[in-house]
Amino acid sequence: MFALLTGLGLTAAAGLNAYIPFLIVGLLDRFTTVIDLPADYSWIGSWWAIGIATLLLISEVVLDKIPAVDSVNDMAGTIIRPLTGGVIGAGVQASSQLDHSQFMQEHSWIGFVGGLVIAGIMHSGKTAVRPVANVSTGGIAAPVLSVTEDLSSLLLSLAAVFIPILVVVILALMAWAGYVLVRRIRRFTRRSRHAETLA
Repeated sequence: MFALLTGLGLTAAAGLNAYIPFLIVGLLDRFTTVIDLPADYSWIGSWWAIGIATLLLISEVVLDKIPAVDSVNDMAGTIIRPLTGGVIGAGVQASSQLDHSQFMQEHSWIGFVGGLVIAGIMHSGKTAVRPVANVSTGGIAAPVLSVTEDLSSLLLSLAAVFIPILVVVILALMAWAGYVLVRRIRRFTRRSRHAETLA
């Protein structure tokens, strides 16, 4: 149960920012006993993987705040975020420190496919909202949404590892916030079009 929630939270976080949950899993595997990745996934906690992920996180944090550039960055993320979610999902589901599930340790591909799908869904939601928000706000929304997504990814990752039951609450709040945001953007866009028609 807890391994499932941990995997769900980390892979959903990867759909928002691939490198935050990756780094958290890698650092916890390397320096603590909270997560003990199986041999096939122990490379996540290697110095080279942590170093590369850190550099990529810095570039993601910067590029994702710039209007128009963030959309290009999201196009690259269409491959990176779901794949990262898949790798994290497989590694965490097979971790001996969580549910001790022999079945999941022997069938880590289930965690990979699940992570791929969940991260892909989160990424799709992110990329659907961003261009509309940028156009309707003249690019002002880009840095605000980016910071919100980064913080959500961090919070979701930490909750997934340390308080897995909170993952359900956080995801429900995120879904509600996304729904409200989309409705407001659509309302703003309709008003703008109506004003242009009258002009």
